[in-house]
Amino acid sequence: MPARSVFEIIGPVMIGPSSSHTAGAVRIGSIARAVLGEDFRRADITLYGSFAKTYKGHGTDRALVAGLLGMSGYDSRIRDALNIAATLGLEIRFRIAKGEEFHPNTADIELTGVSGKRVFLRGSSVGGGNVLITRINQYEVSVCAKNPTLMVEHVDRPGVIGRVAGVLGNNGINIAEMRLTGSNREGEKLMVIEMDRAVSDEVLETISGLPDVTAVIRI
Repeated sequence: MPARSVFEIIGPVMIGPSSSHTAGAVRIGSIARAVLGEDFRRADITLYGSFAKTYKGHGTDRALVAGLLGMSGYDSRIRDALNIAATLGLEIRFRIAKGEEFHPNTADIELTGVSGKRVFLRGSSVGGGNVLITRINQYEVSVCAKNPTLMVEHVDRPGVIGRVAGVLGNNGINIAEMRLTGSNREGEKLMVIEMDRAVSDEVLETISGLPDVTAVIRI
């Protein structure tokens, strides 16, 4: 059996009661916020498995909303996240799903931003505060977000991947792993790039301006 880090054994520093139901849920909400790229005004959240059964007692509802509000897993305001959202006039709806076969700690989050932009994310809390994102909008993905991650939506044409990689390389950013996934709409692809360090706003802007790049998400 491979060696495990102390972090994996005892879990992260966090507000309780559960790393899966609290810290992991905060991270799922935080990633959904990053995918939206702006403040949200409405969140429709569907819970599966043990998330659905124990979300109130374990504070999963508060943790997901805390992440959507930009809080970290050790923020003492997590327990008041629902009240804070209500004070801000945000609309949040929870739905309990039955029968679907996903990881037991899974949530679907549909967000509507202040500009009217809408995004969809499916994420699972897999233990120790770690998460696995399996869908973003129309793309089936596998994103853990343990390392700085960049997602680049683009038209499927020759040269796009090379241009993106070139920008990163020219700025001294090493690509640890790159995966490519297709869309259910012909001609659309999504690059998921894990890196050794986060990209700056300037690099993000440069990649966003490349030919055939339609959207860039930084986590």
